[in-house]
Amino acid sequence: MTWLLYSLVTVFAFGLYGNLLHSGQLNMADPVAGRYKAFLFVGIAYFLTAVLWPLAILLSQGASWSFPLKGAGWSLTAGIAGAIGAFCILLAFGARGTPAVVMSIVFAGAPVVNAIASMMIHPPAGGLSSLKWQFVAGILLAALGGGLVTLYKPAPAGPAAAVHRTNSEGTLTAGVSSEKR
Repeated sequence: MTWLLYSLVTVFAFGLYGNLLHSGQLNMADPVAGRYKAFLFVGIAYFLTAVLWPLAILLSQGASWSFPLKGAGWSLTAGIAGAIGAFCILLAFGARGTPAVVMSIVFAGAPVVNAIASMMIHPPAGGLSSLKWQFVAGILLAALGGGLVTLYKPAPAGPAAAVHRTNSEGTLTAGVSSEKR
């Protein structure tokens, strides 16, 4: 059951990711380049946790330094896909998306894409006709759930709720509003 613990830690970390990233972007206090500055620090964090940490583990375990091209290629592609996703989240925030909406779409859509890609890479025994109705219902419910969370997210609380708007150049700014949104 260790896999479940790690999965739940990932759910928690990814669940906080959008809000933390959005806060980083806004607190760069640069409506034009804040998202790029925030992404730079995401890269630094990736370097610390995805380069130095595994390097230390590999060194401490005396691991082989053989990196087969196929494994390295797929791993690099995965890293690029993750970085593109993180960058596009920032771009979505810059285009007036909020963490509640953007991340709901991302985390409802990603399992659907994963299920389809997994079936393409590793087709089910018996083909698509062998899929159980519960699996298909789960995919549809994931998409429906993301849509419902996006459409019916709670409004910001109180008279000092932060609002996000764009300036004349179309870049994201943050302010405080006494109006309810």
